Amino acid sequence: MPPKLKPFKPLKREAPLPYKLLAGVKPCRQGWLVVSAKLQGISMLPQAPEVRGSFAEILDARPGFTVLAVHLPIGLPDVSSPGGRSCDRLARKLLGPQRGASVISPPERSSVGDPGGKGLSAVAKALLPRIAELNRVVASYHQRNVYEFHPELTFFQLNDDRPLRFRKRTAAGIEERMALLGERVKGMDRILEHQPPRVELFRLLDACAGLWTARRIAARSVARLPESPEWDEQGVRMELVR
Repeated sequence: MPPKLKPFKPLKREAPLPYKLLAGVKPCRQGWLVVSAKLQGISMLPQAPEVRGSFAEILDARPGFTVLAVHLPIGLPDVSSPGGRSCDRLARKLLGPQRGASVISPPERSSVGDPGGKGLSAVAKALLPRIAELNRVVASYHQRNVYEFHPELTFFQLNDDRPLRFRKRTAAGIEERMALLGERVKGMDRILEHQPPRVELFRLLDACAGLWTARRIAARSVARLPESPEWDEQGVRMELVR
C-alpha cells in the first residue's frame, strides 16, 4: 500500500512592506559601511548606520533592500585600457581635473585576484580585496537592485552640476559636503549621531551620498554613464548612475 502523502501546503509569501528600504554602501576597514533609510511615499527616514562583515550579508539581509548604491566598481573590463571603462572616463570628464582624479580605473576581471595589482593606482590596489569580493557575489540579476555610484558624481548633482571645490578629507571639504547633504537628506542628524566606531566622517558622508543616489534610483530620476549600456564578459553592466 503506497504511503499516505501529506497535504500540500503552499509557501507563505512575505507580506509586502509599507516602505522601500534603500542604502548607500561604502567599503571600510572593518567591512562594508551601510547607511540605510526607509522610504514611504516621499518621506525618507534614515536608520542608524552599521558595518557589515561581507557584501553577501548585505544581499541576504531581511527585509531585503530595494536599492543599493555601492561605491566600488561593479562590472570589470575583459582587457584593461587607458582611463578604465567608458563610465570612468565619462565621469572624469564631468568632474574635471580637480575632482575627476578620485575616479579609479578598476582591474580587468582576469587579474582581480592579483595581490600585486600591476598597473593600478595605489587606491585601486588597496581596494582590490573588496573589488574581488563584490564582483564574486554580484551577478547580472542583482543589478535590478544593486547599482554603482561615485560620491563625487552625487555631490556634482547636488551642487547644481558643478564639481566641489575641496577634497573630502579636509575640514573645508567635509563642511561643503555636509551642507549639501543637510539640504536634501532629512534626518542627517540621526546618521551622524550614530557614526560607527573607527569609521571616518568623510567615509560616512560618502555613504550618505549613496543613500541620496539610491533615493533618486527609486524615483527613476538618475542619469546613466554611458547612456548606451556596456557589459563585461559575465553579463554585468559597467555603468555609473548619478
